[in-house]
Amino acid sequence: MIMKNKINLYSHFVIAVAVCLFSSCVKQDVIPTNKFTDETYWTSEDKANSVVNMAYRQMFSSDYLMANEILSDNVYNGYGTTNEKIIATGLADASNGRFESEWGGCYGGIKTCHTFLANIDRVTSMSEALRAQRKAEIRFIRASLYLELTTWYGDVPHFTTDVTLAESKVLKRKPQAEIMQWIHQELDEVAAALPSREEYPAADNGRITRGAAVALNTRAYLYENNWTKVAEYADKLINSTAYGTYGLFENYEQLFWVKNEYNSEIILSLQYVPDLRTWGNLVDHVPMSANARLCIAGPTQGLVDSYLMKSGKKWTTADPDYANRDPRMGSTIVYDGSMWTDRSGNQYPIVINPAGTSPAGKISDKYTGAGNAQTPTGYYYRKYCDPTPTSYTGISWDSNLNLPLIRFADVLLMYAEAKNELGEMNSQVWDQTIRKLRVRAGFDNTPEALDLPSSNQNDLRNVIRNERRCELALEGLRVFDIRRWKTAETVLTQAGRGAKFDNSSGSYDYIKLPAGTFSRNRDYLWAVPRKELLLNSNLTQNPGY
Repeated sequence: MIMKNKINLYSHFVIAVAVCLFSSCVKQDVIPTNKFTDETYWTSEDKANSVVNMAYRQMFSSDYLMANEILSDNVYNGYGTTNEKIIATGLADASNGRFESEWGGCYGGIKTCHTFLANIDRVTSMSEALRAQRKAEIRFIRASLYLELTTWYGDVPHFTTDVTLAESKVLKRKPQAEIMQWIHQELDEVAAALPSREEYPAADNGRITRGAAVALNTRAYLYENNWTKVAEYADKLINSTAYGTYGLFENYEQLFWVKNEYNSEIILSLQYVPDLRTWGNLVDHVPMSANARLCIAGPTQGLVDSYLMKSGKKWTTADPDYANRDPRMGSTIVYDGSMWTDRSGNQYPIVINPAGTSPAGKISDKYTGAGNAQTPTGYYYRKYCDPTPTSYTGISWDSNLNLPLIRFADVLLMYAEAKNELGEMNSQVWDQTIRKLRVRAGFDNTPEALDLPSSNQNDLRNVIRNERRCELALEGLRVFDIRRWKTAETVLTQAGRGAKFDNSSGSYDYIKLPAGTFSRNRDYLWAVPRKELLLNSNLTQNPGY
């Protein structure tokens, strides 16, 4: 991993070159570069740590975090045609670029992990304690990559040591249930070997912790709908400090600002470094007046409608469009009339209504119709938009903000969902979970907003699912929820809506967004990439592709 205080590692130019070479090896049939397998490489702790850093970078990416929202009902891709839009419209085949990059990227990361585990014992200068810790970090990354693979593709090739070129061409797919069993055991062992967040020195902020292993295992059980285990593992983080002490950060919007990125709510995050390693996806999601390049995708009206009123009651068309809403909405989504703070500290209103007047000297943010550079939905992103100038490289949107992968809020939501599915939701569990999230968000102090609303399991299921959508919006998780709930076949095939800015009929109506296509018999699993099938005849294809 590349922590913000570990940028000296970049001075090892030769190592950086080796890392770049190895990062291109994303297919199973590529032999690892000699730079990592030669005995002369494994001579120092710094060189070993460079391979660990490489594995951290391969664990996940900002591209996937942002693009995964397009695969859900939270965001609509209106400008251009991304791989994810092709998937969402049901037109993807086994040659789709996302299917290929996800498969190849995961196996490339797994190869890095196997190379490290096969060679780390050669570094005699490293202490046994540090060696054991680094092995545990690598095993966590490997488990996370296998979880990603089996979640998207179901049965996949699974191996725990590196494979030769010949072996890679005869691998078979292992049943998903067996892979998940291995993931659970692996994460249990990793949790026993890793330090807690408090046991790391400040210089190691951001490294994988004991709590992260428990949290990822909780998520893995969630994806299996194993409610007993979800409750058991979430409980370890909520009602115990043995795996680290976690809590909600006090300010929802500023939770996603650089100055707060190592707060007690963050269990696992993608690490970025000023100038040297940044991510730039926001340039295609923020308001045009904030120097965006264009708006490739915008939040949907369906997401906006899911936010309650501050009083706790559901929003209706009789209520104001945006006033007195759950404050998380304004911290996540830019809507017409939102105030924007630029990096000089100046505030100005965002005007999206086509009939409005744009602020003087600003590029227009107004909705102009389908296929144009402005928002396709009448909304822009606010989440992750830290107004602090030092959070970016120069005047660009290249951000060095660490992107959260698992937050304590997610653990609370998983716990609440599991307890309800087990028939064990009560006021105590509610107060530990949903009430805490709403208090932090800034709901009114009223029974309707903060108290357990029902004893009916079905009613509570809808409440908890909606709470999850609002709390975790634009964090790349919604797609996995609607797939495990088996609601994707419903919510993704309904025509979507944007804000009430469509004047094509002579009066303003909601922007009409086309329905997606989702087949219950095909699309809950992705296609095994065609190029992998050509390389290995033992691989089989998922139904429908």
